[in-house]
Amino acid sequence: MPVPAYEEPRTTPIYSFAALKTKQREIKDRAAEEVVHITENGNAAYVFCSEEVLALEKAKAIEAALFERELRATIEEGREDIAAGRYTVGAESAIARMREAWGVND
Repeated sequence: MPVPAYEEPRTTPIYSFAALKTKQREIKDRAAEEVVHITENGNAAYVFCSEEVLALEKAKAIEAALFERELRATIEEGREDIAAGRYTVGAESAIARMREAWGVND
């Protein structure tokens, strides 16, 4: 599984609940591109986005969760290998082990 590309954090668009009346077009245009946060009485209350943005955000979350699960499994496997003595130290030792495994003798 490829490593997800790092994305710089973006400024999240935040609008008050009252702005839904006065800035409908602006909010809808932003929501077509990204998740928009709506506040009520100064507190986070709602999120608003298009179906396309929602699908994209869900896909990103799933990809990140799968990557994290695979990474955790790989780390655990490495810990088990170390505990069982299945490791080498140094390049020469690793090359010797590979040659042995492949049946290559110089």
